[in-house]
This record gives sequence, structure tokens and C-alpha cells, in this order.
Amino acid sequence: MINEARRKGRWGALLILSLAGMVIGGIAAAGTFGRYRINTTPSFPLGLWRIEALSREVRLGDTLFICPPADAPTIKVARERLYLPAGLCDGGMAPLIKTVVALPGQTITVEGDQVAIDGELLAHSIIQAKDGQGRTLTAHAGGVVPADALFVHSDYVASFDSRYFGPIPASGILGLAREVFTFQP
Repeated sequence: MINEARRKGRWGALLILSLAGMVIGGIAAAGTFGRYRINTTPSFPLGLWRIEALSREVRLGDTLFICPPADAPTIKVARERLYLPAGLCDGGMAPLIKTVVALPGQTITVEGDQVAIDGELLAHSIIQAKDGQGRTLTAHAGGVVPADALFVHSDYVASFDSRYFGPIPASGILGLAREVFTFQP
């Protein structure tokens, strides 16, 4: 009787582990082949997103999946401080979900503790002096967005975006970010 109960318990555990493995494998396959990503950061709604191919020029207001340059000093600090989760981009980090707020040729200035683009203050762009653990944050100094770069932003107050790392190479674009199943906590 005891041996039979153990055998049933083992089969039950094996069934649960098999099902969990299939679910995890299905999620990984959807991410790899279906271009789906799960956002776990508060910069944009949490949940399932899809990377949609971008078959036109980038426009102001586009929300993108974009890989930051792994060799940029500010990005290296961000990885050390765990601002950026692990993922498929060079350097082993996840792509960012950000909105394009300035294109090549536009001028970025810092006015007080806020970002301005071509003289217009950018909403929700207050620059934080310190991160959540009290470590100093260095703001981007401003300047003209170079050719083949974008200035990206999130309305979330603690977002790590171009306010800190400056324009990002457009070559890192993976595609447009489209919500599939998301929620605001």
C-alpha cells in the first residue's frame, strides 16, 4: 500500500514537472520565433509585448524595442547596478521599450532638472539626482542628436532612458513595441 502511494506520488510529480517544462519551453519558443517579450519593468505596462517589424522610417512617438550599446560607459554602469535585466541584446541585456522623442538633428538641452527638445520642455522628464538606492545619477549633457541615433524616453519617473545615457544608435532597433496582454500595477 505504501509503495503504491509512493509510485503514484512520483508519477504525479513527474507529470507536474513535465507540464511545467512544456510551458517554459512554449514561452521560450514564442519569444524566439514569435518575437514576443515579457516586460517586467515599470517603464511601460507589465506583461506580454510583441516586436513588430518596422518597415518604414522611425517617427516621433514610435514605441520601440531597442538594444542599447553594450560598450557605452553609462550602459556598463547600468548593468552593474542592475537597472537593465538580462536578455538577447549584445552584452546579455534585454532590449529597452522606449518612445522616440527626438530624431537626428534635434537639439537636446537640460533646463534645470528637466529635458527640453528644440526648446520645448519634455513632459515627465525630470532628471533624478540619485537612484532608488541613493547612488548618484549623471544626466546626459545635451547636444544635437547625431545622424543614425535616437533620443528615447519613458514617462515613468525612474525610467533609465536617454535622460541619462543620451542618444542611442538606431542600429539597435528590433522593431515596434506592441502590447499583447499588459496591465498597470
